[in-house]
Amino acid sequence: METARASDAITLSGSLDGRCSAEVREALYEHIERHPDEDVIVDLTLVESIDVTALNMLAAAALRVERAGRKVILRGCSPALRRVLAFGSWRRLFRMERTED
Repeated sequence: METARASDAITLSGSLDGRCSAEVREALYEHIERHPDEDVIVDLTLVESIDVTALNMLAAAALRVERAGRKVILRGCSPALRRVLAFGSWRRLFRMERTED
């Protein structure tokens, strides 16, 4: 798993699972603190796989920013991830960025 920080988004790549959740959480919360008045964009275009631990970590971040009236926006979700989010309770926590398929 790798994280990259752009001015408008955090880009994740590789396998997003329990082994890297602490690292990703730290980068995500740091981004949230540096941009206190903006929605948080998480680019998942390069993520190969994601597990429930990582989804719960993203959900916790979404709840954190929701309290401040902001949203976590997921960019580049695969069709499989969109299906998982649709069946779980996570969907209400995130806004999906529209992609041109």
